[in-house]
Amino acid sequence: MRLTPVILAAVLSFLPAAASPASFREHTVATGLRGGYQVVAFDVNRDGRTDLIALASGMTELVWYEGPHWTRHVLASGLKRMINLAACPGMEEIVVAHEFANVPRNSTGIVSVLTPGPDRTQPWTVREIDRLTTSHRLRCARLDGTGATVVVNAPLAGAKADAPDYRDHVPLVYYKPGEWKRILINEANQGVVHGIYITPWSDRREEILTASFLGIHRHRLEKNGSWTRVRLSPGDPAPWPQSGASDVAPGRLGKARFLASIEPWHGNQVAVYRGSKDQWTRTVIDTALNDGHTIYTGDFDGDGRDEIVAGYRRAPYGVNLYQAEGGTGDSWRKTVLSEGSVSAAACAVADLNADRRLDIACIGSATANLVWYENLGKQ
Repeated sequence: MRLTPVILAAVLSFLPAAASPASFREHTVATGLRGGYQVVAFDVNRDGRTDLIALASGMTELVWYEGPHWTRHVLASGLKRMINLAACPGMEEIVVAHEFANVPRNSTGIVSVLTPGPDRTQPWTVREIDRLTTSHRLRCARLDGTGATVVVNAPLAGAKADAPDYRDHVPLVYYKPGEWKRILINEANQGVVHGIYITPWSDRREEILTASFLGIHRHRLEKNGSWTRVRLSPGDPAPWPQSGASDVAPGRLGKARFLASIEPWHGNQVAVYRGSKDQWTRTVIDTALNDGHTIYTGDFDGDGRDEIVAGYRRAPYGVNLYQAEGGTGDSWRKTVLSEGSVSAAACAVADLNADRRLDIACIGSATANLVWYENLGKQ
């Protein structure tokens, strides 16, 4: 394993210096992951240690790396044009979306269930359960308040959509484990639906956040079985198809919630929303991403306030960290976690070495690699 020290250095500051963010050390987990697209932190073999599943669209093998030494295993083979997976705690199977294409008429959108045998380190069996055009984002969710896990599927675009406007309604669906039948939530989103995030909102019931040409919406399954959909923000106010949002992640500054977003689709902006209930104020904190493609939040320095991680795929490609100045969220300090090392198509936030500090793992598309950034704490 190659180790390259990466110490965070502030590159943007508008107010007097805040407390220094955590520092990180970069580790290369794997190379040769053609078209690296998604990394998922998950205990695949149930040994109590976090592993990394690496999904690469240019490969037909779905592979995972066993922590803490990152031993490579093949989860499944023969999966063409993979785009996303959902691995849920407590659920036996893993769900994968494959046969994906950006052009809806060319995208079969196969959804398959992977089931382990007695030895979870050996290849799992694959069974197709659905075909939904441009199946694109799969996430685990507990939507009904009972704690039961389902898998949400958010396609990229409607079946009749064409570039560049992608004018069509986009279905949002989910599957119950064991039954694996498609259940429609709604078809209210339009254009490109690129991002999805599952989070508790007003109570313990988890809700779905979507980022699309129409902005950021939350979708909630009510106790009577109906769905409500509320727009939190229109996102980038530019005309369609440069409007809306691409990815979204919630965070906390103490007790105050905020939303972080990449805007517009595959955009250059990092936006932060602060507010209460369904009234949110938009502040753009960065405009320098080149093909922004992943955003997450996490409390990396242990001060009770979340930082923002945003990755972008095109040169110079890299990963940035944003820290609220003074903890209020009025201004944010940008630091460079990585530049030129990984063309971050996706990142994951998890404690990867059981030291009780959140680490970051990112997978590169153009760089075809998987790296993790070990959180060394405040230096």
